[in-house]
Amino acid sequence: MADKKAQLVIEGAAPVELPILTGTVGPDVIDVRGLGATGHFTFDPGFMATASCESKITYIDGDKGILLHRGYPIEQLAEQSDYLETCYLLLNGELPNAEQKAQFVSTVKNHTMVHEQLKSFFNGFRRDAHPMAVMCGVVGALSAFYHDSLDINNPQHREISAVRLVAKMPTLAAMVYKYSMGQPMMYPRNDLSYAENFLHADHEQNASTSTVRLAGSSGANPFACIAAGIAALWGPAHGGANEAVLTMLDEIGDVSNIDTFIAKAKDKNDPFKLMGFGHRVYKNRDPRATVMKQTCDEVLRELGIKNDPQLELAMRLEEIALTDPYFIERSLYPNVDFYSGIILKAIGIPTSMFTVIFALARTVGWISHWKEMLSSPYKIGRPRQLYTGEQKRDITALKDRK
Repeated sequence: MADKKAQLVIEGAAPVELPILTGTVGPDVIDVRGLGATGHFTFDPGFMATASCESKITYIDGDKGILLHRGYPIEQLAEQSDYLETCYLLLNGELPNAEQKAQFVSTVKNHTMVHEQLKSFFNGFRRDAHPMAVMCGVVGALSAFYHDSLDINNPQHREISAVRLVAKMPTLAAMVYKYSMGQPMMYPRNDLSYAENFLHADHEQNASTSTVRLAGSSGANPFACIAAGIAALWGPAHGGANEAVLTMLDEIGDVSNIDTFIAKAKDKNDPFKLMGFGHRVYKNRDPRATVMKQTCDEVLRELGIKNDPQLELAMRLEEIALTDPYFIERSLYPNVDFYSGIILKAIGIPTSMFTVIFALARTVGWISHWKEMLSSPYKIGRPRQLYTGEQKRDITALKDRK
């Protein structure tokens, strides 16, 4: 995998030879692990050009708009697979046969219940707490209820924890919603299917997945790692983006105000930002957004929703983004957060629950990466820094300080 070499020339020092690693697809990677021995580190804020790990789960080509799960295009999975089948794929590397799928679905359904005492845990939260705040706490607390399988070095324990998390997240999401509404919590019905949320199932080494891996590298239990991922997902620049889309629509207010806000978005000196357009990774169209747009159109047509000012506003923004040269030249197409926000709004999901639904879907991706990391040699994550603070200095006595 390291047939080629890169040579780093540092002024006043001997050249440093660094291996070049080649993956299955995608750009080559320069292995800089040996650089530390020379007294140098790399500087890459935001990991813009850094591969933090090796993975076989998900591949993204942002320039070409490609997203593969274990080699399968997201478009094919959306059309020909279902969510639990995709969960099996992410966790195990291959799509299941009929017998394997039936067994996996049965196992997941058998783990949808949560410990009855967990309901008492909710009483410690205010009724008006943000659902993601409650979700962070409750998921982290699962380790206090399911500590019979927390040996991360035991493959069977890792498997049980993975299934428990995939199975219990919808139950916890429903409990969070019911608690926020002041309504009695309901037990899961295993005669109903698992909601299809696979477009959010995994997205390579994003902020929340990297957080899960980093937490996992310390040996933390899986429930704590997933809680850390939920916390990272909550940010409006990440999983909270679809909630931010609806907040933005509220700010715009009416179709008559669109031209004003479009002008603000184009003005680089104006702090206003259109949420739900463009993507840091995809410089072409987000393939998930293409699938999600079709679903969005189907949902709106099926529900026959008319005269909803917010949805009317969203559709007008979509029209502008797909035809305005400013957006086209900058590849600022409506992304998956834009369409998922519209869908969730249309089917009656409260805006504050959007990111909870996202976390529910993304859990299988997080736990797949956690399992993958633990199944091979790994080191605790420990990024370095470029220190720009004071040099060593001596303390001045308090009475002499000015």
